[in-house]
Amino acid sequence: MREMEFKMERPGLLAVGDHITVTEGMLPSNYYYTIDPSLAMSGNYPFRERMLAREGVVTSVLENERGFYVLAQFEEA
Repeated sequence: MREMEFKMERPGLLAVGDHITVTEGMLPSNYYYTIDPSLAMSGNYPFRERMLAREGVVTSVLENERGFYVLAQFEEA
């Protein structure tokens, strides 16, 4: 099981228990992930930390002084 954090720009786009799919993007030395359809975006992950799963479940939605964050779990073999 892998847990990842995503930045969400405004509240109400996702809720705990939502099933999500992610799209992988590639930078010159990192990967990043976007919850479809562009609801939230992960930070950058080095190639060695590439995520294999593309479907997961939202486990929590948090708000702090920097904005809204989504935590999601993914099954990886």
